[in-house]
Amino acid sequence: MKYQPYPKVNLKDRTWPDNEITKPPIWCSVDLRDGNQALVKPMDIDEKLKLFKLLVDIGFKEIEIGFPSASETEFEFTRKIIEDGLIPDDVSIQVLTQAREHLIAKTALAVKGAKNVILHLYNSTSVAQRKIVFKKTKEEIIELALNGVRIVKEEFKNYEGNLRLEYSPESFTGTELEFSCDICDAVVGAWNPKKDEKVIINLPATVELSTPNIYADQVEWMIRNLKHINNIYISVHNHNDRGTAVASSELALMAGAHRIEGTLFGNGERTGNVDIVTLALNMFTQGIDPKLKFNNLDEIRKVVEDVTDIKTHLRHPYVGDMVYTAFSGSHQDAIKKGMDLQGVDTIWEVPYLPIDPSDVGRDYEAIIMINSQSGKGGVSYILKSKYGYKIPKGMQAYVGIEVQKISDKSNRVLQNSEILKSFESHFVNRNEIVNIKNITLKSEKGKVSVKADFIIDGKTYHKELDSSGAIEAISEIFKELGIDFKVLEYSEHSLGSGAEAKAAAYFGIKKDNKIYYGVGIDDNITHSSIKGLISAINLSYKK
Repeated sequence: MKYQPYPKVNLKDRTWPDNEITKPPIWCSVDLRDGNQALVKPMDIDEKLKLFKLLVDIGFKEIEIGFPSASETEFEFTRKIIEDGLIPDDVSIQVLTQAREHLIAKTALAVKGAKNVILHLYNSTSVAQRKIVFKKTKEEIIELALNGVRIVKEEFKNYEGNLRLEYSPESFTGTELEFSCDICDAVVGAWNPKKDEKVIINLPATVELSTPNIYADQVEWMIRNLKHINNIYISVHNHNDRGTAVASSELALMAGAHRIEGTLFGNGERTGNVDIVTLALNMFTQGIDPKLKFNNLDEIRKVVEDVTDIKTHLRHPYVGDMVYTAFSGSHQDAIKKGMDLQGVDTIWEVPYLPIDPSDVGRDYEAIIMINSQSGKGGVSYILKSKYGYKIPKGMQAYVGIEVQKISDKSNRVLQNSEILKSFESHFVNRNEIVNIKNITLKSEKGKVSVKADFIIDGKTYHKELDSSGAIEAISEIFKELGIDFKVLEYSEHSLGSGAEAKAAAYFGIKKDNKIYYGVGIDDNITHSSIKGLISAINLSYKK
């Protein structure tokens, strides 16, 4: 076989499956370094500045800003944000370097004057890298890392800011656990942290090779076996080669990791880094404040797209154009019912929507969109949320059928204006066959007197009748004229507000063993009721 399964971890008493994520990790954005190196066109200084400011605004307290010894752009950017005072006092900048003397020396020069710096030292440790790339023994790989620590201590011995060390056994997932533990122990021991000092040990899935549960086992195994664990923050840095970077990171937190490195929307090499937005909002939906601000997600997305020149997929979790949109009729109906019942400051409980779109800066414009797969609930939701029509339950199916005729014919998503036009042209103020003109209403002693011209199929009949109400009188007159029906449903509500408000009335009638619905709109509630009844009667004549 060309491929073989990834080995399991011998951890019979693993504890992470019973753990819960109860607080956010330390977040570290690597957009400006790991994300940047994966771009076809790497960011220039202005673009990096734009993204750096965004990351600060979001609330990141640790930001990997680059690899200052790798290029002049990286070096100049580092100097600019330091010299221009763009780094808040509570933000640590992180800089990456290999364990080589000239690279570390240039890195020290680049960060001079910064208040808080994380020096990220790494070297690759995997079986494949040792055998194929470096052709070095385990002992030689450890010595390479220790030499890097010695150089860092020498180059930064007079550093006036707050310096922290991060070490990554790069390609951790391709490295034997025992060797990963040995090299991390050696690095932390050589650094010799003070009593309360924390060295960051980063355990990267540089290439994602296993299912998330095995990665969680690896993290828990490392935490159990590292000698200096009380002086260590465990960090994870997951790539998405298997499409499970988010799951691997979440399970790693359950296994005891303290820190997450990732990027906004998952930009990065190959299939990308773990998406911090998805991770953070996953926590948010579980009642955990991630301590990052994503209440303006579309604005964040615009900046990221501008500087990376990568468009966000329309199905990308939380931020894609279509992720809050339902087309299915049954889904739309469930969403409509959930939204109708959702109160202010209550637990969010709307079917098919794991998060309230308004919490990330989205309005409800695209929750429901209408195509040939849609049904009554979705159409009714659009008419209510956008135009104020409160379609009675019994009428909703009839409205849905009319709108679906258009979507079936056009084979596309309908605009809200098209839905409104279909509804109003078919159901509202219909009078082409049956109509009432010159109506006079007079109320006296509990009775209503009706005088009007009744027009039926071009013929006019002047009628007068007293009854308990206007609708009752009109219904009796229609029966006298040979139009017999039974009123099944009636409802009314105001449409709009203030001086411009109108009244909307809905009638459901049964005629010739069939049901018809009509709607009346007028400034006067009685007149709107009459128009609604006339609309329903007219629809009974429609072929």
